[in-house]
Amino acid sequence: MLRVWGGIGGVDEIRRVMVAGWLVGVLGAVLVITSLLSLRAGYKLVTVQGESMTPTYGVGDPVVVERVGAEEVRRGDVVLYRVPERYQDAHVLQRVVGLGGDRVVCCAGAAGTDKERIVRNGAPLVEPYVRGGIADGTHRPYDVRVPEGRLFVLGDYRLNARDSRAFVSDHGGTVPGSAVVGRVTGDYVVPVLLALLLLVGVLLLFGAALLVAGARDVRRRPSTMRLWPEHF
Repeated sequence: MLRVWGGIGGVDEIRRVMVAGWLVGVLGAVLVITSLLSLRAGYKLVTVQGESMTPTYGVGDPVVVERVGAEEVRRGDVVLYRVPERYQDAHVLQRVVGLGGDRVVCCAGAAGTDKERIVRNGAPLVEPYVRGGIADGTHRPYDVRVPEGRLFVLGDYRLNARDSRAFVSDHGGTVPGSAVVGRVTGDYVVPVLLALLLLVGVLLLFGAALLVAGARDVRRRPSTMRLWPEHF
């Protein structure tokens, strides 16, 4: 009986398996890095910390924020922004009621009831998302002309939101567009696809590791070849 390393024709096969393993590993690494960078650059997952956006978003709710510039923000969007001089280092989630050039006035209708309406550019707003149907409830009237490049924002729980109304003396309570981190999105197609690519990449890396490890193990293990006749 004769011991032969790798067996007859086995060396080339092992080499092909190792090359395939490395190629699969490179593909997996590319998918992981690309999907991670795309997710990080395009989206942010946040957890709601306060009640100012109830009933739309409650405490502990996870929300996906799409990173966009202020020029892409529209009236009615829920945006994540950061204004350190007002909220220290906290990120704030609130709804855009007015854009640059808009005139936002509080309020029309009976104060503190579901007949109360915020008026934008002369038209009362219909806001089905506000808690209890109360558009303001603070009994503090305001009349703000939103400067260009800034946003007037309110929480959906108007009785319990520290929003633009609390800072009317500072640019009418508006926040600069540059403070916007992104807007909440309900379209999960892109982030889900990126997450799936990330998962595929991780699986490919795992499979590549198994292929390479297995090939190395076979290469190191001596195989047995029987010669005929067995005894000579």
